[in-house]
Formats: sequence, C-alpha cells, structure tokens
Amino acid sequence: MTIDTRIIKAKILQKLARMNKWEHSHTALENLSKSFPKHLRGMASQAANELIREGYLHLKPTGYGKHVSLNIAKKKEIDGFIAQIGPK
Repeated sequence: MTIDTRIIKAKILQKLARMNKWEHSHTALENLSKSFPKHLRGMASQAANELIREGYLHLKPTGYGKHVSLNIAKKKEIDGFIAQIGPK
C-alpha cells in the first residue's frame, strides 16, 4: 500500500492547526513525524520540508533546533487543503 504525499502533508497541517501552532506559537520540526508509523517517518519529514518551501510553514531556527509554525497568511489555503484532502 502506498500513501500519497498530499495525505501526509494534510495530516501534518491538521496536527499543527489542532495544536493551534500559528505564527509565534511553534513546535520542533522533529515532532511532526512522531505521530506517523516508523516506516513513514522519512516521508513525513520530507513532506514537512516541502511545506516549508511552499510557504505553509514558517521555519524558526533556535539554539536548540529548528522549529515550525503555520503561516497565518495562508490560513484559508491550509484550512481548504485539510478539508479537501485531510483525514476526516
């Protein structure tokens, strides 16, 4: 069984939205892949990096690692993407 990268991206965005991680509230980049099975964690990490490049996630380098938060300017797009593709 293969899983689509869009589904993984939607799960990452949904997790951050559920945790209310918008703009100045952030979480460690490594935490995003922890909710996935071990065989999908590499794909989840890659999807998170794609979300950063696409501008959906803000990257905040800290002294103790990289942290991310949702881009509030793309809230409508994020909510639409989660509703369209994300898990119900």
